[in-house]
Amino acid sequence: MQFVKMDALGNDFLIIECADVAQSDAIKARAQNFCDRRRWIGADGVICIMPIEGGGVDYRMRIFNADGSEAEMCGNGVRCVGEYLRITDRLGDGFAIDTLAGLIEVGFTGASNGEGHYRVNMGRPRFSPDEIPVVPVDVADKDFIMKEITALGRTFKVTAVSMGNPHAVVYVDELSDELVLTYGPAIQKSTFFPKSVNVEFVKVLSSDEIRMRVYERGCGETLACGTGACAAVVSGIENGMNGNNVAVHLPGGDLRIEWNGNRAHPVYMSGPARAVYEGTIL
Repeated sequence: MQFVKMDALGNDFLIIECADVAQSDAIKARAQNFCDRRRWIGADGVICIMPIEGGGVDYRMRIFNADGSEAEMCGNGVRCVGEYLRITDRLGDGFAIDTLAGLIEVGFTGASNGEGHYRVNMGRPRFSPDEIPVVPVDVADKDFIMKEITALGRTFKVTAVSMGNPHAVVYVDELSDELVLTYGPAIQKSTFFPKSVNVEFVKVLSSDEIRMRVYERGCGETLACGTGACAAVVSGIENGMNGNNVAVHLPGGDLRIEWNGNRAHPVYMSGPARAVYEGTIL
């Protein structure tokens, strides 16, 4: 089995081409082993890409987290797919890929320093509790904006938003290991989130700059999260904390997120991806 190890701001994946869904199911069964950094290759996730004939879609993508669970979408993973297609001479100006979160359109914007750069149409953000999903504080609530959640005796104001997968955005004065590694898992396991949640801790630096750390479903803390960066900027616009074009500083590097604030319009994410090495799984 051939694979390529890819990296997007320190969020790393194994890319494996599959002929069909049945083959990708077989990969899913082994994904947790493949992601083991001590005994196997090591990665935050495994991405299977499959061809699709017709319909305006070029490929189908399935992504499996390090714990073997399947995620709806991954912004960093989509850029890695783009770079994989580029280095295998199949990219063109961009591509459309089918995910569990819907159709994602990716445009190639250039290459430098061994990386490809991509602008991704991430789709519209979703605020309805049913779509996230999140249990509303009040049955009449049409969104979950700055609602209080208590975890390990500490109360946080949380904004929940879906970018095809669920996110809980928390604003803090300072980012710390205690916040991310202790309270991140506790918020993630809250009964408010029936399908778990990615937890973003955000420090606002200015109207066009934020710093973020994320505790992801199925992975723990990662160096970057594309959908999480989108959720953080969307939350900031909804709460009047940042503008419409924001640099998101993550431990692994920077992403650029754009959204015009209209809930019916898509969010755009721009950032790099690179190939690390290729190999064979025996």
